[in-house]
Amino acid sequence: MHEDPRWADLPTRLPDWYRDAPLGIFIHWGAYAVPAWADPIGELGTFDNEHEWFAHNPYAEWYFNTIRLDGSPAQQHHQDVHGGAPYDDFLDAWDAAAFDATAWADLFRRAGADYVVPTTKHHDGITLWEAPGTGDRNTVARGPRRDLVGELAAATTAAGLRFGVYYSGGLDWHVRPTDPVGMEGGDEIMPRPLDEEYGQYCTAHVRDLIDRYHPDVLWNDIGWPDENHHFGPGGLGELLEHFYAERPEGLINDRFSGAHHDLVTTEYQAGSIPDGETWENCRGIGLSFGYNQVEGPEQYMSVAQAIRHVVDAVSHGGRVLLNVGPRADGTLPGPQVAVLEGLGEFMAEHKAHLAGSTGLGELDVPGATWARGVTQDGTVHVFLSGPAGDLDVPAEALPAVGAWPASGVHVRLAGEDAPPVAVSAPLRT
Repeated sequence: MHEDPRWADLPTRLPDWYRDAPLGIFIHWGAYAVPAWADPIGELGTFDNEHEWFAHNPYAEWYFNTIRLDGSPAQQHHQDVHGGAPYDDFLDAWDAAAFDATAWADLFRRAGADYVVPTTKHHDGITLWEAPGTGDRNTVARGPRRDLVGELAAATTAAGLRFGVYYSGGLDWHVRPTDPVGMEGGDEIMPRPLDEEYGQYCTAHVRDLIDRYHPDVLWNDIGWPDENHHFGPGGLGELLEHFYAERPEGLINDRFSGAHHDLVTTEYQAGSIPDGETWENCRGIGLSFGYNQVEGPEQYMSVAQAIRHVVDAVSHGGRVLLNVGPRADGTLPGPQVAVLEGLGEFMAEHKAHLAGSTGLGELDVPGATWARGVTQDGTVHVFLSGPAGDLDVPAEALPAVGAWPASGVHVRLAGEDAPPVAVSAPLRT
């Protein structure tokens, strides 16, 4: 499918801004925020049975799919609460009345993020801007009656952050209806459209996003229609060439069905990282990307867990795209805001140690239950968590690249639920 030598001629980029960005913010917001319901069974990557996973899908943004799976808890919930109403009723009920893009962008900046990637079209096919060919099935014509992508793009760039766009090229259950993903007895676990006509529809959308909003990240999902993998008019190859020409510091993720990528993405605990690849882990603060009213404290990350997740990714050479799921009215749930604010307090002190660093990975430090290290600008930084109390760490237990005091270091840990403590030393010369 990619025999054309022009695929190999596409650049592979690691722009400075992205190399130095330990944290981005993902936003999953759509009509699915109106029902805001999913079965919170666990994290992606922890279930072997795919049919069970999709029937109990904890992703609220998959509501349109899950309610079509016979016997699923979501189908029963949809019947009991919404009387089996058509999914598009949720688009009309979505008002976004309290949405303030400037306030969101300010929160993301204070959290220590460098880039923001909102959904522009998820698998339900509803676009958050007046996308070509969508008729009235977008947020300008119905529901919020606002260009949500445009408002986010303007606020994000005004806050000094990079702007990216998520787009589902692999699925569109309205334009290309398929059997439900995960259906028992189906021909395949994830049926998706492969035809050129749908591919042209998608390339027109993404080209419009590039030309209107000037994103620095193209974050596609679930693949790209096979028949559109060409460099002719309206083809994926031509689209990627256009993006690189328009956005010299832009980059592309790895979910275009193997066509081309600048970065590899993992999701919760699913996915692997090939050696030498630029990579990013995406996950929600809870078990869902879209807002799920069922989730409570037991599903949400704590501030300390979120901090450790970011530091762990950076210590292994990656970064984190941490998701928020707004409510239908445009407010962010309090527990998600609290995590971002706590993360921001840590990043205000330590982001400079993480940005552009070289990871040392997981460390074995006696007395600590969690330890990660990085080197940055001539200094070694070690982050430690463990039971509350004083901890004396001998020099030989710390990375040998650091010029540690012969007597080691003394730290006071505040407990497993507290942010990690950092100790630093100059690199050995």
